[in-house]
Amino acid sequence: MAELAPTQSERRPLAIALAAAATLVTLLALDLTFLGIVARGFYDAALGPLKGEVVLPAAGLFYAMYVAAIVAYAVLGAANPTAARWRGAGLGFVAYATYELTNWSVVRGWPVQLVPVDIGWGVVLTAIAAGVGKWVHDRVSRR
Repeated sequence: MAELAPTQSERRPLAIALAAAATLVTLLALDLTFLGIVARGFYDAALGPLKGEVVLPAAGLFYAMYVAAIVAYAVLGAANPTAARWRGAGLGFVAYATYELTNWSVVRGWPVQLVPVDIGWGVVLTAIAAGVGKWVHDRVSRR
């Protein structure tokens, strides 16, 4: 007996799950490359004694929550990958500016040179991850 193609409603959960996975993989690959290789010296020098070991449960919780926000707002909220990138850029700006400006305002010795770099990185990172997530979502949805 021939297998029937999945219906639109059956593809939706799969498309969302694959979009979330693609968003997560993109986000992690780019963020780990940027923070761990490309800009490592800059962050090490800027943070100095403020820099500690990564707390994996906290990092995991951040990435899970951030991917959920990217998918809900930028991937599912956009008509196409270009719109998703713009929505991702806006979300990245708000999220990273909130983090940086809060730290700058309350953490003694927070390095001001981190503020524009981290906000800029958040904009670029989130835009790219949202665009990839939307592209995957749309490809799976159209099958």
